[in-house]
Amino acid sequence: MRVSRSPRDNVMEDIQTPEFVSKQTVEASHFYLDLDPDSSSRFTVVCGGVERTSLDYVVERSNFPFWGLEIVDQGEGKLQLENEWFELKRGTVFAYGPGVRHRIENSSKTGMRKYYLDMFGTDAKSLLLEANLLRGYPLQVRNVKELTDLFSIISAEGKDDQFRSRDIVSLITRAMIIKIAQRKSTTDGDSPKAFEVYEDIRQYMEDNFRDLTSIAQVAEQCGYTTVYVSRLFKRYASRGAYQYLLRLRMNYAADLLFTQGMKVRDVAEMLQFADAFQFSRAFKRVYGVPPSQLKRSR
Repeated sequence: MRVSRSPRDNVMEDIQTPEFVSKQTVEASHFYLDLDPDSSSRFTVVCGGVERTSLDYVVERSNFPFWGLEIVDQGEGKLQLENEWFELKRGTVFAYGPGVRHRIENSSKTGMRKYYLDMFGTDAKSLLLEANLLRGYPLQVRNVKELTDLFSIISAEGKDDQFRSRDIVSLITRAMIIKIAQRKSTTDGDSPKAFEVYEDIRQYMEDNFRDLTSIAQVAEQCGYTTVYVSRLFKRYASRGAYQYLLRLRMNYAADLLFTQGMKVRDVAEMLQFADAFQFSRAFKRVYGVPPSQLKRSR
């Protein structure tokens, strides 16, 4: 699965390439932090990196000593987990580990470009389980760059391996797995199309929240029913659709009050509230304090 070291890799010369590192790549960059983790460790990042596979790339294992996590950035391929086959494409995230039989194949004319991390410990397994990454199928995520940027930060810290670098790698890796759980677009029984609609509506709200005062308005302008929009946010977001819209509007209001020094009544009028009292109630519902208190703390 992995590749031999390239001249770019910042790896000490006396470190031998691990046996699980594949030579079936045309380009790669890796870091190795701890190839022999303490058996009592709850969470250790072993190694990771990014690789572009060769056209004939095939990796097959009946076992693996660590918990592996991969995300496809470019290209296509196929993945077998136990007896099930899945398509690999940009945004596909999958995991495997001890006792998980898997096979990874390239089917792209230019090879797949994918990021990977190998981890050890009970916390690593727990995080992957909580993200639904060890249920026998891959996940599909949107906002792929958001995740590959985190992979790149992890890789840079891993190669640097200076004071506290391993702590930074560990913390960002944990956060990234949680981010994958947040950004996943498919779970058991979910429709990828439904998630795409949710993301489109959410983006529309983020772009137009200054002029949106209700979910009925959002639904009408996006071409869906209010009930459907509410269901999408209940399924994919941590809060209801109106709560999400209100949070966007109040974040903006707080910036106007605190940073720009605007008056409460002017902000209320700008955001199309009936009056300053109604605006203050909405503000307090979100932040727990009235806007006048925020103004006094300025």
